[in-house]
Amino acid sequence: MNNTELKVIADAMLEKKGQEVVSLDLRPIGTAISDYFIVCHADSTTNVSAIADNVEDRMIEKLGRKPIRTQGKENAFWVIIDYGEIVVHVFQTPYRSFYRLEDLWADAERTSYED
Repeated sequence: MNNTELKVIADAMLEKKGQEVVSLDLRPIGTAISDYFIVCHADSTTNVSAIADNVEDRMIEKLGRKPIRTQGKENAFWVIIDYGEIVVHVFQTPYRSFYRLEDLWADAERTSYED
């Protein structure tokens, strides 16, 4: 099921112009809080919000899944949407560069998604 979910999330990100959409498979690492991270960024808080909303809408519409919790929507610098085994990260561009989430999980296998 995870590949289907990742594809729905990635497509939702790309639909709203999410940039550099990447998933990280954290399962082999063992210390991660989830099985997958899926990450993208956008240049404005408006765009970050639109991407996050679209991810939630598509997950409900296509898979009937609601997030366990979300964080960061109030300022939209970095929105986190937690689906348990998958955690979605939507950054405003400078915050993705600053936090370098992918570098923290450099051992994880990564998959890139394109339009």
